[in-house]
Amino acid sequence: MEKGKEDRGNLAGVQHIVLVLSGKGGVGKSTISTELALALHHAGKKVGILDVDLCGPSTPYMLNAQDHEVHQCDSGWVPVYVGQDKNIALMSIGFLLEKSDDAVVWRGPKKNALIKQFVSDVAWGELDFLIVDTPPGTSDEHMAIVEALRPYNPLGAVLVTTPQAVSVGDVRRELTFCKKTGLRVLGIVENMSSFVCPHCSECTNLFSKGGGQELAEHAGVPFLGCVPLDPQLSQIVEGGRYLFQEFPKSLAFPALASIAHLILTGASQYSQ
Repeated sequence: MEKGKEDRGNLAGVQHIVLVLSGKGGVGKSTISTELALALHHAGKKVGILDVDLCGPSTPYMLNAQDHEVHQCDSGWVPVYVGQDKNIALMSIGFLLEKSDDAVVWRGPKKNALIKQFVSDVAWGELDFLIVDTPPGTSDEHMAIVEALRPYNPLGAVLVTTPQAVSVGDVRRELTFCKKTGLRVLGIVENMSSFVCPHCSECTNLFSKGGGQELAEHAGVPFLGCVPLDPQLSQIVEGGRYLFQEFPKSLAFPALASIAHLILTGASQYSQ
């Protein structure tokens, strides 16, 4: 049952919670999570990112925020605010490590305890969307995330795949996970569906294409769109440049803006 606003604690001001899932690593789940948050921000929404990929916290690096520190307030942890207007809130285990390249060598119970603490003890304030970047797979960490968020009635999950058959097959298992845990599937995103030439801006299909859309149709869930692989975005991140300014110039931006629009539309429908 959904909690009343007065019982939601630090999530009382969060309107919609969206989980981003992938069946395997390396499909760009964290990239899609970050870019989706930026696209929603560009659409005028207040956005937070909760990075619960405990063994691979890459979101702080993507947003050039890896050297920031997390502070405490009366309500718990204060997230790191990034962007020109400091209007995107970010929380990650990366902020809690002594060194950015420290390995998290923890057993399941300790990971699950931190996940629950992230859900309850981060003072998010007022947000339109909280994007939850999850680890790849369908492990006990995912069960801990879903169970911790269930009382807050998450909007649903976005599943990320690449066009190859292996990745699409893993997403089938992710669909089964969502069905078994009662998590609504907002749709499937096919990432790296093509390669954008940095010289002529022509798109070329490096892999097969259409696997994500075919899977969505077969599973009866929405297909949110294809996102091209834009090497310029990778160069921006690797060079420590300001992704907030450069992202709207990317050829991947229209695809992410369209996906954000579909999620906004879905959020409006599910709220009715």
